[in-house]
Order: sequence, then C-alpha cells, then structure tokens
Amino acid sequence: MLFKPEFDENGKKILCEMNGINSEMLMDIYVKKLKKGEKLVIDEKNNECAVLLLSGEVNFSVGGSINEDCKRKNPFEKKPYAVHFSHGTHAEITALSDSEVLVQMTDNDREWKPVFYNPDNCLYQEFGKGQWNGTGHRIVSTMFDLDNAPYSNMVMGEVFNQPGRWSSYPPHYHPQPELYYYQFDRPEGFGAGFEGDTPYKTENGSCLCIRGGNAHQQVTAPGYEMYYVWLIRHLDGDPWDKTRIYVPEYEWLANAE
Repeated sequence: MLFKPEFDENGKKILCEMNGINSEMLMDIYVKKLKKGEKLVIDEKNNECAVLLLSGEVNFSVGGSINEDCKRKNPFEKKPYAVHFSHGTHAEITALSDSEVLVQMTDNDREWKPVFYNPDNCLYQEFGKGQWNGTGHRIVSTMFDLDNAPYSNMVMGEVFNQPGRWSSYPPHYHPQPELYYYQFDRPEGFGAGFEGDTPYKTENGSCLCIRGGNAHQQVTAPGYEMYYVWLIRHLDGDPWDKTRIYVPEYEWLANAE
C-alpha cells in the first residue's frame, strides 16, 4: 500500500503509527524537518528509537555517551549517520542548519548503551552488478539488523537503486512488515514499487507499507537514482534474519547470471 503523507504545520510527516495510521507496520515512523537551532527531544518510556539524518547538519546528544556533529547534504552522498537507543534514554537532536531526520520506534523492554552509526561502522554492500546484464544493480547500507543488534526489535538500512534498474529483486517476501521511504536525486524522479501483485508509482517523499507475507520489488526510471530507507519490525519469536522467501516462479533468478 503506497502512502503519500504531507508535512504538518510543525514540519512532521507521519508514515505509520502502532496505534494509528498504517498500524500493520507495528512501528511509529515519522520524518521531521528541523529549522536551524530547532531541537527535537526524545524521552520514550516504552519504545526503542533510531534517528537517521536524511539531510542537513545536526548534533546528536544521546544518553550522556554520544555527542556527535553530523553533516549530510542529501542521502545520495551515501554517508549514513544515525543513533539507536533503548527506552528510558534521553536524546536531543539539534539542527545546526536546516535539516531533515527520520525517526523509527517500537516497543522493547530491553536496555543497551546508545549506538552511533556512521560511514565507518555501517555495512556497505553492492549487489547485482554482474547479474541479469546489470539490471539489478543496487547499493545497500545497513545500520543495524539482527547480526549487530540482536537486542533490537527493528532493522534500519538504506538502498540506492541505480537509474533504470531493479532492487529488492527477485520478487520475495517475509513474514515481518517492512516500510520503504523514498527520495529521488531530482524532484520529478519516479519509479515503481510492488506490494504483492499491485504496482504503485513511487515519488519523492512517498512510502510503501509492505504487510507481512506480501512480495515486494522495486524499479526506478532511467535517469533517476532512487533512494529508500528500509525499516523492518521483527516479529516476536520470529526475527528478520535476512529472510528472503522467493516467489516460486521467480526463484530461478536468484542464482541466474
């Protein structure tokens, strides 16, 4: 299901809520615009939280152990900066210039020391460059997943879908819900995202809510690089462990040259 939310008068764009819109995602996710000097304060009693810098320059001050200035002109610099922390942690994100951040939260009673993710400790991978005549070429950065954050109930990463090419391919699914938030390197850029058998036109600032068990694959128009944040909620007792269940008729593509 594609969703095209707008920013409200306070610069907040809600993508999903555990007890509200798109509740099947089992997460609270929103994008927040911050004017220079504005501060976003987070004090969650029950939820873990991750904050990703999309653009601008901010200071992350988290739990008394993280104090980092981060700058990112836009996501296409391929330099992710994010903080991830448990409930009961005080966090302040201060805009040093006009900025935009994405906030991801879900319930979790575990505690851990806050983590700062940056280009030095994020997993950076290239896929599909030599496969299917290069039509599946994409670049993926992973901030945290089950491997490096087994205490978390969430996954956060970024995909850079190369112009005219496919990502999240071959068509596959998993039981855990997943949300994609899209941006393009030019404002008129567009692509297509599938949930199950339904294709949607993906545009700047739109999001795709992929309900558990639905296949999903993406493509972008020639001439436009498509960026999307991918956000997964582990299921209780069934975490996303790089889970890919291929749609049977397309499974042959997984190992095809």
